[in-house]
Amino acid sequence: MDNMAQNTNITIISKETFPQERALYGARHLELRECRFEGVEDGESALKECEDVTVYDTFFDLRYPLWHVKGVRIVGSEMTSNCRASLWYSEDVKIENSRLHGIKAVRECERVDITGTDIVSPEWGWRSRGVKMKDSTIDSMYCLLMARDVQFDNVKMSGKYSFQYVENATFRNCEFDTKDAWWHAKNVTVEDSVVKGEYLGWYSDGLTLINCTIIGTQPLCYCKNLTLNNCRMIDTDLSFERSEVTAEIVGDVLSIKNPYLGKIVADGVGEIIIDDDMARADIVVKK
Repeated sequence: MDNMAQNTNITIISKETFPQERALYGARHLELRECRFEGVEDGESALKECEDVTVYDTFFDLRYPLWHVKGVRIVGSEMTSNCRASLWYSEDVKIENSRLHGIKAVRECERVDITGTDIVSPEWGWRSRGVKMKDSTIDSMYCLLMARDVQFDNVKMSGKYSFQYVENATFRNCEFDTKDAWWHAKNVTVEDSVVKGEYLGWYSDGLTLINCTIIGTQPLCYCKNLTLNNCRMIDTDLSFERSEVTAEIVGDVLSIKNPYLGKIVADGVGEIIIDDDMARADIVVKK
């Protein structure tokens, strides 16, 4: 490592390539600049068990690079589709203006702050806590399964089965193209967002949507403590089945079926289906 320098207590490594397994295992107070983790040795776990690591403009093409890391900042860097399971069991993670394109890129991490980043990663963010994402894009199946304490702002997301079993989450100014989102979720607020998908929010408890546009079939069924405030519903048939709901809807709903408790106010409803004796919610149609 000819391009290594000491700067007070920080070791700086620039323009080096690391193909081997556990190349920098256990390093502390490390700064990487324009390095590459790749090569025929196909090594893994390059930065495992490290602490206080900053990574600038670096290329990752090997598996499991950042496991059990305490304090890592990644800026302007890329993790390819070969970079499987890149961040697991790590804490105090900051990712800025980067690309994460490997499967299972984040799992069981704590305090993850992401800005300006593009993520393509099935099974991303599972069982993580304290995830903040802003001004970013994500394509992920089963995104953030069982995550807690989540904050999204200006995020575009696509992928099926997102946010299942999520707890204590806020999503603002987002666009979601998904399916089965927020199943079994608890204490979730979605504001000023567009949510497109099928079977949204089933079995959730404490889901609140404010100033949102909801698109797709059979949304918001089997919910408890469901609230909609000033929302639009487009192509939403068989809505609210067996739900406990308080809703103020701007515009029309294709159909409402058997809401159990609460009150639904809408400008118009194409069809109201009541064939369940337990369906006692009040439905008010303005026109």
